[in-house]
Amino acid sequence: MASTLITEKQSQQNLSSGAASRTNLLARPPSPILASAPVHGGSAITTLHERDDSDIWKGWRRKIFFLIPLMTFLQAAFYLLYLGLRIYCVVAAQNAFNGTYIQAWVFLAIEVVVAVPPLMHNMWTMWAIKKRGRNKLRLVGDDVPTVDVFITCCGEDEEVIMDTVRAACDIDYPQDRFRVILLDDGQSKILEESMAKLSVIYPNAIYDARPKFPGVPHHFKAGNLNYGLDHVHTFPGGAGQFMAALDADMIPERCWLRAILPHMIKDPKIALACPPQLFYNVPRGDPLSQSLDFFVHVIEPIKDAMGVAWCTGSGYVARRDALDEIGNFPLGSLAEDVATSTHLLGRGWKTAYIHEPLQFGTVPEDYGGHLKQRTRWAIGTVDTSFKLKFCLWGDKIKMMTTAQRFSGFLYASLNLYTILLSVSLLAIPIILVMGRPLVAYATEEQLRWLIRACFATLATNRLCEFILSMPAGYHVGRRGSRYEMWMSPYIALCVIRSFILPTWLGGQSQAFKPTGSLGSALNERDAKTRKGLFRRLSAIIFGYMGWYHLVFVYVTLVGVVLTSFRCVVLEDGVNQQLFSLITHAFWPPVTFVFICSALWTPIAYAIDPPTVPEREQLLDRDSKTGVAHPTARSKKIAFSGEDAWYEVEYTLTTAFTCVVFAASFFWRSTAEQ
Repeated sequence: MASTLITEKQSQQNLSSGAASRTNLLARPPSPILASAPVHGGSAITTLHERDDSDIWKGWRRKIFFLIPLMTFLQAAFYLLYLGLRIYCVVAAQNAFNGTYIQAWVFLAIEVVVAVPPLMHNMWTMWAIKKRGRNKLRLVGDDVPTVDVFITCCGEDEEVIMDTVRAACDIDYPQDRFRVILLDDGQSKILEESMAKLSVIYPNAIYDARPKFPGVPHHFKAGNLNYGLDHVHTFPGGAGQFMAALDADMIPERCWLRAILPHMIKDPKIALACPPQLFYNVPRGDPLSQSLDFFVHVIEPIKDAMGVAWCTGSGYVARRDALDEIGNFPLGSLAEDVATSTHLLGRGWKTAYIHEPLQFGTVPEDYGGHLKQRTRWAIGTVDTSFKLKFCLWGDKIKMMTTAQRFSGFLYASLNLYTILLSVSLLAIPIILVMGRPLVAYATEEQLRWLIRACFATLATNRLCEFILSMPAGYHVGRRGSRYEMWMSPYIALCVIRSFILPTWLGGQSQAFKPTGSLGSALNERDAKTRKGLFRRLSAIIFGYMGWYHLVFVYVTLVGVVLTSFRCVVLEDGVNQQLFSLITHAFWPPVTFVFICSALWTPIAYAIDPPTVPEREQLLDRDSKTGVAHPTARSKKIAFSGEDAWYEVEYTLTTAFTCVVFAASFFWRSTAEQ
């Protein structure tokens, strides 16, 4: 039955080219792991470990990670205490001195706005203690389900695409039980010829390009996938029992299908199962936070435990009858993966997250490509949420659980929240230049307790961040925090243009686009061909809105200098000068340092971009088959000098907070002097 998955034309090509001469090329020894693994009860599924993430993180870190609910509770409690005390002290100062402390209220509002995203995240991550119950499984034997593997492409580099195709054809799965179908939206003749040559060796490799007609919407990737889902019905043998999808640059590991399918076979209600998206060309230190490590290693496992795993966009496997029930991939969205997951959950199906490194792809190699990718994701997520009423009500999500609804609402809200965050950050340089107090209080005793409450909030926040980042790595968490700051203006601008502004005021439903024409690629990560410093700076500052970040940092630092000068000149006595400096500019934990450091990222990137080796140097390629997989070294993000600098900055601001906290117990009040 399964042999009919191969088309007659390809079978004839295979026979005429002398298949016997390729026997040694295609012969694969059985997996030593699977050969030695026990198969319980004669089942075709074997359990390799009780946890699917057993190879990713283990030991003492796992034990400490379960302190997350306690630390989250303590952090929220101390923050609310600090917030209440701040409000009380501002009101007390206004009553005592018969004035209005506008800047103090604004700064308080900024602190609240900046703290809301991590607090909302932490509300969700309190469920980290809940066990997922995902075993590390493998499907053994040749009696396996049939699968249509779709690889979508549209104008990507041919070598990149063909590396993905070859790796997909080479997976450890019976060749007559799966097809690899390249869905080419770019209709490339070169790709078609390359696929014809490859099909001689791999008869289950098929090239397909849908017809496009002027004036008829194509619906991008979702439309391409839907075409593939419909068109395979015309192939000999019809459609496979499952469909799987790979992005054009995502190279699957050989155990890819055998690792994912067992979870779906064991539970027929699982409509979609996906592995993390991992990358092999991330620059040293990941200056733009391009890896998805925090999401795939921290957030997604928690979502999976709560029954709301999102499709990660590549490497996933879906059940055909589940897709048929929702009418295939939803159209009209820039984030078809999120939309599909949500529609399946709304129909009562389950989704699963398989926390194993089963695919490795490439991140955008330039600054503009990164902006376009991330703003497209944000717009797609928000657009899906609007169409589904933020997962709060409606027929399409009526079978969702409370946790699934809250998750859909939370992650859409965080993208909208970038508007408020960007606006609130603009107030920082303004109030610093004005030189008014950021923190108001009526008595020095109130100031003491404000500092102590601030220290307690900071300490629990730092510990919570450290523990929460453990599955992904401490530095990944720090990069993510900086990313939220410097990326927020881009996401906010695109969300405003897409969902708020009318067309005649500049509204447009699209990802971020640079202003003007850049003329040619910057090639900033290639040491030999990258453009000069002036060209890189002008492109990022004027073409990619880096002027916003530059002006923000410059005006903020000028405001700090001016305010510090006033505090030293206008106040009498060391005590008063120190009190004034703390309350006017250097309130712990010196938030402006972290924000300026984060918003300086685009400028720092333009001045000193990372160098990434050529893609071929990051791959191990089989000289006989041409199949390539990323090297072990390229799969890890190397530590960089920027990481060290940010750690020094983080340590110094934390130490400053500790010193001020300790001083609050020893300084003498003005009355005592």
